[in-house]
Amino acid sequence: MTKKRVILEMGAGNDLHGGDYTKAALRAVDDALHHSSLTMLRTLGVDPRTAMFVDVTIGVQQPDEVDRAAVQAALPYGTVTVDVVKGGLDVPDEAIGDVAVIASAAVVVSLDLS
Repeated sequence: MTKKRVILEMGAGNDLHGGDYTKAALRAVDDALHHSSLTMLRTLGVDPRTAMFVDVTIGVQQPDEVDRAAVQAALPYGTVTVDVVKGGLDVPDEAIGDVAVIASAAVVVSLDLS
Protein backbone atom coordinates (compact mmCIF):
# COMPACT_ATOMS: atom_id res chain seq x y z
CA MET A 1 0.00 0.00 0.00
CA THR A 2 1.21 3.49 -0.87
CA LYS A 3 -0.63 5.84 1.47
CA LYS A 4 -0.32 9.53 0.49
CA ARG A 5 -1.71 12.49 2.40
CA VAL A 6 -3.80 14.60 0.04
CA ILE A 7 -5.94 16.85 2.25
CA LEU A 8 -5.57 18.66 5.57
CA GLU A 9 -8.58 20.62 6.75
CA MET A 10 -9.13 22.41 10.03
CA GLY A 11 -12.35 23.29 11.75
CA ALA A 12 -13.67 24.86 14.92
CA GLY A 13 -16.84 24.06 16.80
CA ASN A 14 -18.46 24.99 20.06
CA ASP A 15 -21.15 24.19 22.55
CA LEU A 16 -22.13 27.54 24.01
CA HIS A 17 -24.23 26.15 26.87
CA GLY A 18 -23.97 22.84 28.63
CA GLY A 19 -20.29 22.02 28.28
CA ASP A 20 -20.80 19.13 25.83
CA TYR A 21 -17.35 18.26 24.47
CA THR A 22 -18.70 15.75 21.95
CA LYS A 23 -21.14 18.28 20.51
CA ALA A 24 -18.32 20.81 20.13
CA ALA A 25 -16.07 18.16 18.53
CA LEU A 26 -18.77 17.13 16.06
CA ARG A 27 -19.31 20.74 15.07
CA ALA A 28 -15.56 21.21 14.56
CA VAL A 29 -15.41 18.14 12.30
CA ASP A 30 -18.48 19.34 10.39
CA ASP A 31 -16.81 22.73 9.92
CA ALA A 32 -13.67 21.07 8.52
CA LEU A 33 -15.66 18.82 6.19
CA HIS A 34 -17.56 21.74 4.72
CA HIS A 35 -14.28 23.30 3.57
CA SER A 36 -13.50 20.38 1.24
CA SER A 37 -14.80 18.77 -1.88
CA LEU A 38 -12.96 15.61 -2.83
CA THR A 39 -13.78 15.71 -6.53
CA MET A 40 -10.35 14.24 -7.23
CA LEU A 41 -11.64 10.86 -6.04
CA ARG A 42 -13.79 10.49 -9.15
CA THR A 43 -11.03 11.87 -11.37
CA LEU A 44 -8.53 9.34 -10.00
CA GLY A 45 -11.06 6.49 -9.95
CA VAL A 46 -10.59 6.03 -6.20
CA ASP A 47 -13.21 4.19 -4.14
CA PRO A 48 -13.46 6.23 -0.91
CA ARG A 49 -14.86 3.25 0.99
CA THR A 50 -11.73 1.16 0.47
CA ALA A 51 -8.84 3.46 -0.49
CA MET A 52 -9.42 6.50 1.72
CA PHE A 53 -8.03 6.91 5.22
CA VAL A 54 -9.25 9.71 7.48
CA ASP A 55 -7.28 10.66 10.59
CA VAL A 56 -9.11 13.09 12.87
CA THR A 57 -7.48 14.93 15.74
CA ILE A 58 -9.74 16.81 18.13
CA GLY A 59 -8.44 19.32 20.67
CA VAL A 60 -10.56 20.03 23.76
CA GLN A 61 -9.79 20.85 27.36
CA GLN A 62 -11.21 17.53 28.62
CA PRO A 63 -10.31 14.87 26.01
CA ASP A 64 -11.88 12.00 27.97
CA GLU A 65 -15.29 13.68 27.64
CA VAL A 66 -15.42 13.24 23.84
CA ASP A 67 -17.29 10.23 22.46
CA ARG A 68 -14.77 9.03 19.87
CA ALA A 69 -17.27 6.60 18.31
CA ALA A 70 -19.71 9.47 17.66
CA VAL A 71 -16.97 11.49 15.96
CA GLN A 72 -15.92 8.47 13.91
CA ALA A 73 -19.53 7.87 12.83
CA ALA A 74 -19.78 11.47 11.57
CA LEU A 75 -17.29 10.77 8.76
CA PRO A 76 -19.14 9.44 5.71
CA TYR A 77 -16.31 7.52 4.01
CA GLY A 78 -12.99 5.88 4.55
CA THR A 79 -11.19 4.08 7.31
CA VAL A 80 -11.47 6.58 10.16
CA THR A 81 -9.29 7.00 13.24
CA VAL A 82 -9.99 9.55 15.96
CA ASP A 83 -7.47 10.94 18.41
CA VAL A 84 -8.54 13.41 21.10
CA VAL A 85 -5.91 15.58 22.74
CA LYS A 86 -5.74 18.44 25.22
CA GLY A 87 -6.47 21.67 23.39
CA GLY A 88 -9.39 23.88 22.53
CA LEU A 89 -10.74 26.27 25.08
CA ASP A 90 -13.23 26.41 27.94
CA VAL A 91 -14.80 29.81 28.55
CA PRO A 92 -16.54 29.84 31.95
CA ASP A 93 -19.48 32.07 32.75
CA GLU A 94 -19.34 32.25 36.53
CA ALA A 95 -22.48 34.38 36.71
CA ILE A 96 -24.66 31.46 35.59
CA GLY A 97 -22.34 28.53 36.37
CA ASP A 98 -21.97 27.54 32.73
CA VAL A 99 -19.10 26.95 30.34
CA ALA A 100 -18.73 27.45 26.60
CA VAL A 101 -16.62 24.67 25.07
CA ILE A 102 -14.55 25.37 21.97
CA ALA A 103 -13.07 22.43 20.05
CA SER A 104 -10.55 22.35 17.20
CA ALA A 105 -10.40 19.62 14.59
CA ALA A 106 -7.73 18.60 12.11
CA VAL A 107 -8.93 16.18 9.44
CA VAL A 108 -6.25 14.49 7.36
CA VAL A 109 -7.29 12.48 4.31
CA SER A 110 -4.86 10.00 2.79
CA LEU A 111 -5.39 7.80 -0.24
CA ASP A 112 -4.00 4.40 -1.11
CA LEU A 113 -2.47 5.18 -4.48
CA SER A 114 -0.78 1.84 -5.13
